[in-house]
Amino acid sequence: QVQLVESGGGLVQAGDSLRLTCTASGRPGGTYSMGWFRQPPGKEREFVGAITWNADNTYYAGSVKGRFTISRDNAKNTVYLQMNNLKPEDTANYYCAAAVYGPALTEFNSGQGRTYDYWGQGTQVTVSS
Repeated sequence: QVQLVESGGGLVQAGDSLRLTCTASGRPGGTYSMGWFRQPPGKEREFVGAITWNADNTYYAGSVKGRFTISRDNAKNTVYLQMNNLKPEDTANYYCAAAVYGPALTEFNSGQGRTYDYWGQGTQVTVSS
């Protein structure tokens, strides 16, 4: 099993930056791909971005491409979501997820929730205008 804990959320103003951290435990880092999702208030969960186990590939939703960057440090079992130029529409609860058992992460499956086997509890990001 993999346990995931997100941190780094908070209240910021539009245009600000924030870095979210997802710390994993229970399985060695570098053996599974990771994704970030978010759920805005009153809306369904949506894909933000993902990174393969070796960081060779990253995938992003169109709404965050160019503003958000995913990276990982396998030695620390940690994945990061750097969010720049935040907008009020980025307000959401942000979740990290681990794709441990399924096929390799691709552009086509990275955005699907069913690709991921473990989920964190989320961290709230609120962007004021």
